[in-house]
Amino acid sequence: MVTKDALRLAIEQQLDLVEVAPMGKPPVCRIMDFGKYRYEQQKRDKETKKKQKVVTVKEVKLRPNIEDHDFNVKFKNALRFIEDGDKVKVTIMFRGRELSHPELGREVLLKMAAELKDLVTVERDPKLEGKNMIMILSPKAHN
Repeated sequence: MVTKDALRLAIEQQLDLVEVAPMGKPPVCRIMDFGKYRYEQQKRDKETKKKQKVVTVKEVKLRPNIEDHDFNVKFKNALRFIEDGDKVKVTIMFRGRELSHPELGREVLLKMAAELKDLVTVERDPKLEGKNMIMILSPKAHN
């Protein structure tokens, strides 16, 4: 239908001519109440937003020469975050001369990854950034 005729029809019915598929060949338009259309669209958008899971990144901070008990406490925290569906950023903080032995920090990070290996995938391998060594773990997709 010619645009001019469609517009005339819409005005006669006291409605709006709304383009619903601009990419189509030819573009698709409908005669409807634009306010109602916009309201329905917003309602649909809200519904889809509700269904999306927001993944947040939780951080667990460790030291290169951490004691076993302290490591276990941090491990349990990381485990809880993973079970909640969040990503975990495991950070080793180096101070002073500890930076001359980054392999100690790498060992702690790899131990954490090994403890959680059934539940996580290593999204980013241990990497030194300034005085911190960072590794990111994300929960494995459940089937």
